[in-house]
Amino acid sequence: MVTWIRSFNFIIMLFFVMCYAYQLVFVFIRFFFKEKKLEAKKLHKYAVVISARNEGAVIGELLDSIRRQNYPSSLIEIFVVADNCTDNTAQVAREHRAIVYERFDHVQIGKGYALNYLFAKIDADFGLESFDGYMVFDADNVLDENYIREMNKVFDNGYEVVTSYRNSKNYGSNWISAGYALWFLRESKYLNGARMQCGSSCAISGTGFLVSNKIIRENNGWKHHLLTEDIEFSTDSIIQGRVIGYSEKAVLYDEQPVKFRESWNQRLRWTKGFYQVFGRYGRQLISGATKKHSFQCYDMLMTLAPATLLTLFTLVMNSVFGVAGIMFGHAKWVEITVEAVVSNLSGIYLSLFFFGLVTTVTEWKQIHCEWKKKLQYLFTFPIFIFTYIPIAVAAIFKKVTWIPISHTIVKNVQQIRG
Repeated sequence: MVTWIRSFNFIIMLFFVMCYAYQLVFVFIRFFFKEKKLEAKKLHKYAVVISARNEGAVIGELLDSIRRQNYPSSLIEIFVVADNCTDNTAQVAREHRAIVYERFDHVQIGKGYALNYLFAKIDADFGLESFDGYMVFDADNVLDENYIREMNKVFDNGYEVVTSYRNSKNYGSNWISAGYALWFLRESKYLNGARMQCGSSCAISGTGFLVSNKIIRENNGWKHHLLTEDIEFSTDSIIQGRVIGYSEKAVLYDEQPVKFRESWNQRLRWTKGFYQVFGRYGRQLISGATKKHSFQCYDMLMTLAPATLLTLFTLVMNSVFGVAGIMFGHAKWVEITVEAVVSNLSGIYLSLFFFGLVTTVTEWKQIHCEWKKKLQYLFTFPIFIFTYIPIAVAAIFKKVTWIPISHTIVKNVQQIRG
């Protein structure tokens, strides 16, 4: 039995290493290989599309940051769908010279449905072909002044979908907001950045991305309506063989939750959405990875795979072995299982700490808070990720609906940077 317990834990550890070692390779790629420098021959015309629900407090700053872009204003049009709003979102958006459509639908709820409604309105009033591409933002975002110019460079080089560098308005608020922000910085720099350098497909993360009018027309608007419409769109695109590009110099800032209850609800929706996408597209990803030897299918499969549940399963199994050891008087079983649990948790903590450390060091100037907090939140970052374990369990059994997150931080880029 002792040998069996050790073998079980070794196999699980080996499985994790084999599945995710490539993400460590990504780190070295970013260190030792130069990123692609792309230039644009043409300035394209873009529509900015924003889905907003009761975002009157923050949407004005986003619209101002779009107006301040280092890009010809004649090539930018802003559209807002005020989705089931009960505040002054529509009024504020109109005051900031956006074209606003108000939507009231309490059956089809969610960003995907709101975007589809907005694209239908744009098609009817302007024609989807009026714009070369569509940039999608959340109302709490704020854009660096060169955002659209940098995105245009990647788009003009043939990428039909482009994502950007996601930073935070409120990294230093507390350990929760810092946990989000550090994860997104790492995702931008060491996942999407490395994918771009390798020529593989990146993945969209919530907000701040560009889609060509060709894709919107082919999809007859926005057809992805699972709880995580961004990941569903990324997965669908990758299965079709489309390569999503990434612009590291296109920087946006968004607001992260600071209350654990809000964070729980949001990440519960994300986790449930990942399960939905995995259930709908998992077989196609596996087929693409195995039969077509597609690395980008494998990469997305690992992104969707419920690794948190496997971690929980490992902890539960070791607990069962330990309890059995106590019941049957086998002290060695207890010793080995305690050692395995400590080793597993320590290994995960240290690996997360490593990725957090590398990201913090290299992105130090991009993290806008006092240095003490940058160091302090390095140690709480793995703990923040550990809180996904109960969320992963709850998402299996709980019916999850889209619940809006309140946004209240109003800052321009200069104020964020301090």
